[in-house]
Amino acid sequence: MMIFKVLRDTEWQQFRAAGETAGAPVDLADGYIHFSTAETLAGTLDKHFSGEDGLWLLACDAEILGDALRWEPSRGGLLFPHLYRALRLDEVALSRPLPRKPGGGFEIGALP
Repeated sequence: MMIFKVLRDTEWQQFRAAGETAGAPVDLADGYIHFSTAETLAGTLDKHFSGEDGLWLLACDAEILGDALRWEPSRGGLLFPHLYRALRLDEVALSRPLPRKPGGGFEIGALP
């Protein structure tokens, strides 16, 4: 199953340069990296990134993240994947810009 992480351009560039990341500021504050599923991604974008540009969408195979990936209840009681360690660049299966749609929202496109 593919899970998704949204990063701002500066966070993505730092991740690429370092080869791993502990996540965005919210991840650092919470002590784990927040991911979304295909079903929860649009809600995550609306709730946490509505006024932002320059975002990147990363996709990771949940199975390769191992035991440090835990499914925990969050928004509305839905289970969300949380990674309790740094994410390595070689664990990212796909990365692409996440442009805005004219009139609002994001152009998510087809997800793997």
